[in-house]
Amino acid sequence: MGMFDMMGKVNEMKKAVEEVKSRLDSVYVEGSAGENSVKVIMNGNRIVQDVKIDDRYLNQDRKVELEELLILAINRASEKAQNTSESELKAAGAGILPNIPGLF
Repeated sequence: MGMFDMMGKVNEMKKAVEEVKSRLDSVYVEGSAGENSVKVIMNGNRIVQDVKIDDRYLNQDRKVELEELLILAINRASEKAQNTSESELKAAGAGILPNIPGLF
């Protein structure tokens, strides 16, 4: 593969990555904790879209527990979003660039 061919493939890859990132704005994942009493919705680009909290946690006595559950739910949603993002980017790059170890 010549240098110009490779540059063309790199440009194709950049375009594919941008398309995937745009598509991931509308892909949603959910992380939950505390038997679904705290839920976090995040898009595929790992931007938190919504947080749902069961009413039983909305008092001062359970503040620390709520904070811990929020951290757990956000991290779970983030992990799912990361996995989704990696899968989409891998699919977008398949066949565009030669098989370079560690690239995807």
